[in-house]
Parts: sequence; C-alpha cells; structure tokens
Amino acid sequence: MSKNLSQSAQKVQDALSELGMSLDVLELPNSTRTAVEAAQAVGCQVGQIVKSLIFKAKRSKRPVLVIASGANRVDEKKIEAQIGEPLGKADADFVRQQTGFAIGGVPPVGHNRKIDTFIDRDLLSFQEVWAAAGTPRAVFRLDPQDLPKMTGGFVLEIK
Repeated sequence: MSKNLSQSAQKVQDALSELGMSLDVLELPNSTRTAVEAAQAVGCQVGQIVKSLIFKAKRSKRPVLVIASGANRVDEKKIEAQIGEPLGKADADFVRQQTGFAIGGVPPVGHNRKIDTFIDRDLLSFQEVWAAAGTPRAVFRLDPQDLPKMTGGFVLEIK
C-alpha cells in the first residue's frame, strides 16, 4: 500500500517496519509540532501525545532522548540522576545531526544513532498514544506498552 509519505515520514515508517511493528505513519493537513496541536489534530488528550525531547549531556556532549507525555514537563534533575551528568539544551543543528530529524517532528525511533532513552511512566497509563513521525505534520498511533521495547528506553517518573 503506497501512501506517498514525505522522505522523513517514510524513514520512520521503515524504522517501525524493521522493528516488526505494524503501525501506520499518517501525514496530516494540520501541524502536530506542539503537543496541543497534535492532540487537536488527532482528537485525543494532550497527555496521550508522545513528546520526543532531545537534550545534550553537558560533559560528554552525547544526546539524551526523553519520551514524555504531552501534559508533563521534564524534571531534568531526574534524568541527570540517571545519566550521572548535567543536561543542557540541544539546539536545532544538534538535534538534526544526532537524530536525522528536525525539532517538531522527532520520533521515538529511526534515529541516525542509538540514543540513551528515558520514557515517562505516565504514558503507560493510556491505552493508546500518538508519537511524532519525522515531520511537524506526521504522527503514528501506538500502544504505549511498546515504547520500552521499540526504543530500548528506561521507564521512570520524569515530572
């Protein structure tokens, strides 16, 4: 079934297929760049939106991915305790270089390299969630219980 996805969205679709996940990337007419926009576009609660946030570890300069519920703000101290060093902000160039995707469309999978990943425990309370799929208009629906398996991420309280 050909859907004519954009190159970035197709990269996410391919990554999902490689993981053995039969999930469909959808490109929507409206922006899904923010959690609120995404929730409005797909008709769900803001908490069901999977935010994939890239941070830059200050000492090692490595990327750190935090997969957070759209309703939650990340308590960086909790992530710092896990990685053993302070977190810094990642600029747009760093995010694209490390993941292959632009801010506003970073998915939880399909990155250029393996990235240490932490998953918001609150996401696991939903039956379904929606994640970015490579562009500010592309998303895919998934069972949040699949997030740890598909990302290799560690589940913890992030807020």
